[in-house]
Amino acid sequence: MTDHPQLQLDAQLCFPLYAATRAVTGAYADLLAPAGLTYPQYLTVLALGGADGPMTVGDLGRALRLDSGTLTPLLKRLEAAGHVARHRDPADERRVLVALTGQGRELRDSLADVPMRMAERMGLPRRDVGELRRLLGALLEGLDGH
Repeated sequence: MTDHPQLQLDAQLCFPLYAATRAVTGAYADLLAPAGLTYPQYLTVLALGGADGPMTVGDLGRALRLDSGTLTPLLKRLEAAGHVARHRDPADERRVLVALTGQGRELRDSLADVPMRMAERMGLPRRDVGELRRLLGALLEGLDGH
């Protein structure tokens, strides 16, 4: 018993978010293992594949909400595997551009069933998935505002 019911674990929003994040990341790890990708690498492949052209490392980091200390080693591993190419921007040598290689685009195409398989694992109706995405987006916007 506590004098502060707001401090009960069951009263915290952060705990189900944390537990759900771990569960979702673990489920993605299972789905991505055959492709040899980690979850952050998968997100990187998706971000690069959805871009109109090469992305700067800075823009990619902002899109993925990753700092350069996390993103750079991740990109090095994807580059070593032949999935991405990095090169200096000819218009501004300070910037590094990243793009999927042909092999990276083939890898992305091979992952087309992952979202559907993940949705099946979640067991949520499509409308609930959409609402959850909306709410989580609003949560991120609120936190970004502080």
